[in-house]
Amino acid sequence: MACAKVPLDELHVTEPFGPQGKERTLPALHPDRKEERCFLTYKPPPEDGTPVLVEQFLEHAQFISEDLEWLLALPHDKFWCQVVFDESLQRCLDSYLRHAPRGLDPSGLSSSPAVADMQRNIHRFVFMVFLRMATHKESKENFITPAVFAEIIYNNYLFDIPKILDLCVLFGKGNSQLLHKMIENIFTQQPSYYGDLNETLPSIIQVFDIILQKCGIQSENTGNSQPLKLNANKCLTAIAMPEEELADLVLYMCDTCTTIHSFLDTFPEACSTFKQHNFLNRLSSFYEMAVPDLEKAVKKRNFNKSLQEDMWRRISHSRKKMVEIAHLLLQHTCLQPILEGSENMVSYVEDLLQNFTAFLQEKRFLADYDEQFPIADDISLLQQAFPHLYPLLWSSGTLYDDFKRNKRGSILPSFKLLLEKMTLGAVCTLTAGELESLLSSIRDLLPDLGEGFILACLEEYGYNSELVINNILEDKLSPSLDKLDKAMARPVKNELPSVLSTRSNVFDDDEFDVFNRDRLDMSRVWKGRRQGESVCATLHDKQHIEEQRARYQAYQIVVDEIPIANDPSGERDNAFGMDDYDDEYDDTYDTNQIGANDLDEEDELLNRRFSDYAHFRLFMMILCYFDQNEAVKKDHFLQDPAVLRERAEARRAAMQRM
Repeated sequence: MACAKVPLDELHVTEPFGPQGKERTLPALHPDRKEERCFLTYKPPPEDGTPVLVEQFLEHAQFISEDLEWLLALPHDKFWCQVVFDESLQRCLDSYLRHAPRGLDPSGLSSSPAVADMQRNIHRFVFMVFLRMATHKESKENFITPAVFAEIIYNNYLFDIPKILDLCVLFGKGNSQLLHKMIENIFTQQPSYYGDLNETLPSIIQVFDIILQKCGIQSENTGNSQPLKLNANKCLTAIAMPEEELADLVLYMCDTCTTIHSFLDTFPEACSTFKQHNFLNRLSSFYEMAVPDLEKAVKKRNFNKSLQEDMWRRISHSRKKMVEIAHLLLQHTCLQPILEGSENMVSYVEDLLQNFTAFLQEKRFLADYDEQFPIADDISLLQQAFPHLYPLLWSSGTLYDDFKRNKRGSILPSFKLLLEKMTLGAVCTLTAGELESLLSSIRDLLPDLGEGFILACLEEYGYNSELVINNILEDKLSPSLDKLDKAMARPVKNELPSVLSTRSNVFDDDEFDVFNRDRLDMSRVWKGRRQGESVCATLHDKQHIEEQRARYQAYQIVVDEIPIANDPSGERDNAFGMDDYDDEYDDTYDTNQIGANDLDEEDELLNRRFSDYAHFRLFMMILCYFDQNEAVKKDHFLQDPAVLRERAEARRAAMQRM
């Protein structure tokens, strides 16, 4: 029995062998472990619904359905033995991918419900078989080493590019997410499939060249340098070729376009490989040359009505799918990276503009693309991604109108102008020196123009000096430039002040402001805890109190009386402002009672108190000053001591009342 958690490629099993039932040990993946079973190849349902053919189809399909159901029920090791070593199984699966009805193919499914049910069963079983074949790990016990799995599916051709393309066409609708995981795992585990896809693309592109050759149209991209024979294109035109050949050609084109679209829609990671082969330009060129010729042939020739309707439906379907292919390639190689803000975004913008520029030669394709996927939406995306590069994209009112009308004749000039602006704006990253060089080169040819006007023209035309000079000389400037003064001087740029001069901070001009001080007291700067200090020393440091002591002692000075002594030098008098006699002293208000006429109420006056001690001391100093002015007279006569005592008693009484 199989051991747990051992990959299938390393697993060995012991089984009975031979008529005597002797046991032998074999690798789990071995041809002798394959069951003998013959898988039938698939045949599509009958188109006409004949009872005999319907019965034959149901019987044949029943065998296929039962065999596939049996295969899916096998355990992990037996399933892979059957898949790898049973060639009839691979022929059965390949026949279904090749002959199963596509979307536009006529089938007899609608004629019989039994046929439709049987077809759905086979369709589901085939998809589940391929899904299991693309899974290298079914559970923790059943798995294959990824490297060995990659070799198995690649070397045994379990998957190849044509099979993957057919899987996308048949099962992409309704199973896109599951199918994407399946194909992603195949390409991830075996990167060689990317190389196979790269080698397959020239063959896919060759399909377009073959169709053009059959229609008698020489492609510019065929690369065939050999001269054509004189009768090479004789009668090889869509309008003259046989009916069956034209129908096969239309079917060939429809199947190719549908397959490519289904593959890119299911597995967008392959878009980068298509881009490497310049597939988008080849597709647009083929669209422009082949589609009108085929449409003309189908319209003008006398076909069976049902055949004509079928061919016209396929041509219309091909047109739609080719436009959708172009949009998928642009979406995943240009637009999506721009939207995601990927690195080197300018290169993606340039790629998008180069593709749009190439579309200018394909008028029909460009108009049909814009009708299905408006280019204005893509331009709006670019405006959001690069608002500083595209301020003038929609400066002309007719530009958007032409897009909106979507006329093949009127869309091209406006679109061309738009691309010129965008292309020039996208690559415009000029330095100051390059800008000055452009200005000087234009002024050398047109010295009468002002630098301000030239600069405005450069900004309008994406800094393309040749385009500016040409439009000025031919008088083709935009209306916004015609309104400007051609002698307009260059605007003076006000230099912004430095950041240091305009900064504002709470620590400006302090002792550690290195931006405004050349020297700092480094003794005040240290890292971590200051050495030699402790918490106790910091708390007992009263230096700041000593520094403020003299300041607060000044508030304790109250002078009630100033003794006047005989001082010959007069220095004592000068200290109290008694050194001069003021003959022009104004005593008009000496006898007036200040505030007596105020309208303050009695209660308000009584309630006034000095709650703050500092205010109270200041008030007392002011009273002392006025008392001194009244007591000290200029004539230096001594006052009566009795009068002084009365005044002191009055002051003490006043203080007690307060």
